[in-house]
Amino acid sequence: FGRRHGDPSRPWNQFAIQLNDEQGNRLLSYQGNWRDIFQNWEALLLSFPEFIENVIAKFVNASTADGYNPYRITNEGIDWEVEDPDDPWSYIGYWGDHQIIYLQKLLELSLQFHPHRLGELLGQAIFSYANVPYRIKPFDSLLENAKSTVVYNDGQASQIEQRVAESGADGRLVLNANGQVYQVNLLEKLLVPLLSKLGNLLVDGGIWLNTQRPEWNDANNALVGQGLSMVTLYYLRRYINFLQQLLETQPTETTLSGQVSQWLVETAAPLKKMREHLGERPIPAEQRYQYLVELGQAASRYRQHIYQQEYFNGVVSQDITLITSMLDDALAAIDHSILTNRREDGLYHAYNLLVVKPGALEIDTLYPMLEGQVAVLSSGAIAPNEAVSLLQALFDSDVFRPDQNSFLLYPDRELPTFLQKNCVPAESVDALPLLAAMLARGDHRIIECDPAGTYRFNAELTNVGDLNALLTDLEPDYGEAVQADREALGAVYENVFNHNAFTGRSGGMFGFEGLGSIYWHMVCKLLLAVQENFFAARQQGAEEAILQQLAKLYYRIREGIGFNKTPAEYGAFPTDPYSHTPGHIGAQQPGMTGQVKEEMLSRFGELGIRVSDGAVHFDPSLLRAVEFVAAPRSFHYLDVQGQWRDLTVPTSGLAFTWCQVPLVYHLDESAEPAVSVHWDNDEHQVLPTLALPAEIAEHLFRRDGRIRQIDLVLKNHLLCPG
Repeated sequence: FGRRHGDPSRPWNQFAIQLNDEQGNRLLSYQGNWRDIFQNWEALLLSFPEFIENVIAKFVNASTADGYNPYRITNEGIDWEVEDPDDPWSYIGYWGDHQIIYLQKLLELSLQFHPHRLGELLGQAIFSYANVPYRIKPFDSLLENAKSTVVYNDGQASQIEQRVAESGADGRLVLNANGQVYQVNLLEKLLVPLLSKLGNLLVDGGIWLNTQRPEWNDANNALVGQGLSMVTLYYLRRYINFLQQLLETQPTETTLSGQVSQWLVETAAPLKKMREHLGERPIPAEQRYQYLVELGQAASRYRQHIYQQEYFNGVVSQDITLITSMLDDALAAIDHSILTNRREDGLYHAYNLLVVKPGALEIDTLYPMLEGQVAVLSSGAIAPNEAVSLLQALFDSDVFRPDQNSFLLYPDRELPTFLQKNCVPAESVDALPLLAAMLARGDHRIIECDPAGTYRFNAELTNVGDLNALLTDLEPDYGEAVQADREALGAVYENVFNHNAFTGRSGGMFGFEGLGSIYWHMVCKLLLAVQENFFAARQQGAEEAILQQLAKLYYRIREGIGFNKTPAEYGAFPTDPYSHTPGHIGAQQPGMTGQVKEEMLSRFGELGIRVSDGAVHFDPSLLRAVEFVAAPRSFHYLDVQGQWRDLTVPTSGLAFTWCQVPLVYHLDESAEPAVSVHWDNDEHQVLPTLALPAEIAEHLFRRDGRIRQIDLVLKNHLLCPG
């Protein structure tokens, strides 16, 4: 239930694995940072599906009224970061990373295994809000300085501590006027994080990263403030599409908290107006500014209202058609943005840069990133043939690393040497009278000339903010020259350092997901995304040639992953998960990395496990004949009663367990494909199709011991060629 992380010094990665209490009794306990806990649970739920809705409840109950999540979650509640002036790691900020796609994956599991439960929960007021003592500044402040946007509310924090002392973990939740936990329905809990993301939507650019934390990739930390996440926007598309389908079978009315209903109305209006400007080309920068202001101000008004008023006003009736109309308009804006973010090389942008100008918002682009390709493949926005083209372009790009037969997070590049940095063009110095006056006086507080004749900014200046503060101090000495040259000097400074495009580790380091680094979790995310596209293409009736190309590309990606390598190639034991492989050394940071989760999910997909409407469908079209044994083998497994057992896997057979029930596949060209269920009363039931109906699958999912074994008869033509 916990995950070892490669850098436990970070406060959000601290946890203890407690299996027993002081008396030695078994203890149900979990601790960990938000994203690691829920990514572990996603894989766990495939084998313990009866916990799915409980985990969804745990997820949404820990999300805040302004649409974010705390940084740690435990069986005793939630934790958040408290700023400590002596600890540079404790720079408070809201976490939004993984939020949409992790919740989406949980929701999809629920709909697959339990097709009616989500619909039943949508209208039930049994969910809560986490009460994290952070305050996001008003929208105008975000525009003014998007790198300093979150304030810690010490008074509220003290009040929460008092409540926890009195009532336990519930003291960290939002309460009503009677001091009871304020409860809302699941639909509201699903809408609030969506509305918070839409409040930062910049059409053609992505989701504005302005809460002092990145959306996913820690190596891109420095993008906070000026960064725009297309990655989150790609995942939003999948989330919105899912909500649209979910609401098709719901009543025409629901209830929402009054403030949330108003936020919904004020978000829907600019999204509807926006549609007239959408097309195949980016919209004008001025229109982009106007829509971000309208969406951002709506979110800001909502936030300030719930911050200033301790309690929600209660619920109001809400017409479902307003929600579905808003979702439709949001999807149109997202699809437009995806179209405009397709690069000429066939890849898609992952992160962009926001350039704020008076009354206009312009967008700069960054280099391609593997993360962006994974997210757009997961979005459902591209057709099967386009997925093939994207993957081929990815193998042809600078992101591919031939020596490891795998993919970098971003293209490697040569960094400038120390003396090649901080070089100010002589013509820029000559054009600014202030600099000439300072140099004439021997005043080097802004700029100096080194022995080689190269002008350089004073090393004490760390950013343009320092420069502006210094210029203010210089006004008594240099008078009007300071104001005359302030803007131009700031532009020269930013042109020299280009801080706006600095991403963090990904742009200036060589380890820890830096330059030249393969991040194995992301490669395995790519693998799973391609698998999703393969099965989606089958469902859509794609041409056989497209399916074969997707399968071939899938296994080409899989062949580059560690367990297919020799120890010399991998730089470690190939069966052990590692975080990353830098360009100059073998695999680094061993542990239960996120790679394991994706590998488990993709392996079940290879084995043909497909669940929908509560039934199991066996589709081995991505399973290869080479997986089947050439001679009988013994299979040792642990059953649902906790007993170790053995069975014999026959020639041309394959065995594994799912929900601790053994499944044995047989390749037999003389028999028709079928499923045999062995019950605990020694009955043997043969099903003529490769499926378990819901009433039988339920016993498997509940792990009730009724099913002892499942046998499948397959033919070669059902398998993946090659």
